[in-house]
Amino acid sequence: MGTGMDMDSDVEERRVQVRFITKLKPPFKVPNTSIAIPANLTRLGLSTIVNSLLKAGDDEWESQPFDFLIDGELVRLPLEQFLLAKGISAEKVLEIEYTRAVVLQKEDEPSLHDDWVSAVDGSCPRFILTGCYDNLGRVWKAAGECTHILEGHGGAITSVSVVNSEGTDSVTVATASKDETLRLWKFDTEEHLDQPSKIRAFKILRGHNAPVQSVAAEASGSMICSGSWDCTINLWRTNESDTEGDLVSIKKRKVKNKAGESQLEGGALSTLVGHTQCVSSVYWPEPNTIYSASWDHSVRRWDVEMGKDLSNIFCGKALHCLHVGGEGSALIAAGGSDPILRVWDPRKPGTSAPIYQFSSHNSWISACKWHSESLFHLLSASYDGKLMLWDLRTAWPLAIIDSHEDKVLCADWWKGDSVISGGVDSKLRISSGVSVL
Repeated sequence: MGTGMDMDSDVEERRVQVRFITKLKPPFKVPNTSIAIPANLTRLGLSTIVNSLLKAGDDEWESQPFDFLIDGELVRLPLEQFLLAKGISAEKVLEIEYTRAVVLQKEDEPSLHDDWVSAVDGSCPRFILTGCYDNLGRVWKAAGECTHILEGHGGAITSVSVVNSEGTDSVTVATASKDETLRLWKFDTEEHLDQPSKIRAFKILRGHNAPVQSVAAEASGSMICSGSWDCTINLWRTNESDTEGDLVSIKKRKVKNKAGESQLEGGALSTLVGHTQCVSSVYWPEPNTIYSASWDHSVRRWDVEMGKDLSNIFCGKALHCLHVGGEGSALIAAGGSDPILRVWDPRKPGTSAPIYQFSSHNSWISACKWHSESLFHLLSASYDGKLMLWDLRTAWPLAIIDSHEDKVLCADWWKGDSVISGGVDSKLRISSGVSVL
């Protein structure tokens, strides 16, 4: 019995020599010396030690949570178990990097819509753009503050994209709809309005012969691309003039809408053919490269000039969403008709195997989005009603946002530290203070 007790006390007293390091700026830096700490500490215990070291150098320090990395991987087990699982020796001084933990600070009041919120774009910090099953687009300055209503579609809006927001005031946006068209709109973000301003599209884009499921803008804003249930991807110009330039001749006509204003109509510049099912998601990060995901289980990378797909990744599931980002702006994240968020690196040989698979959702994945300024962080939304924030350095979600009452249909980042989302509960939700940098 005595021997057993001795062994227990030995386990309790086992210590490891560590040095805490960080890329954070002062006042977040602790002294660069090694200290002995209990080997069985969890992330909470490590956080307590770092906070006490910081408080020793600053009486006014207020404790806050930290995350910890060893050899580039986030620690999610008691220290000793983590070292054992990774085959890391505890005999030498261990360098543990600490970063600020991601903590959800605030959940704003929901912004109510009249039907499902199916699309959201937060790429411009001045506003949020949403698309809804009531056929309307909406522009929101903040939670509950709708400034513009985009009227004209004859079917549910499935996808929205900010096309050009470089100017200080006038902004161009695109919407895609089940009515088989896309529309282009202009509005002034600096208008001071007592109530939402109703606006009509300045251009209607016709060319698909089935519902349009996705739209994305090319970085310069001069063109957009769209994916449809007709299995094609169409490319369109976004300019307002009647002359589309010398590239290609397009049939155009002006039509009068009910208000008597003229609206341009444009046809597609070109069409990318190859998918065999609905093109559910498109992304256009560089002038000559478009990525697409489809219900035909494939992710494709297209050469715009040649009009051909250069690479295919097949994943065995119908795909709903796709985004490219992370290290080298090259990692492809996609989700669809199972609960797994997959990430591929097309630069690696044998590309069809994902390099990461995140499987904490309980239902199909509806949206995924990389953080524009982080190599590691991405967001996912699911029909399970949850949003999850992921860090490539651990298999567990960093944060789970559970603010919707039904399926989440769309999600994006906004202003770098907010997560925005829409769903079947007819609400736009804004979760702010999600700092990942």
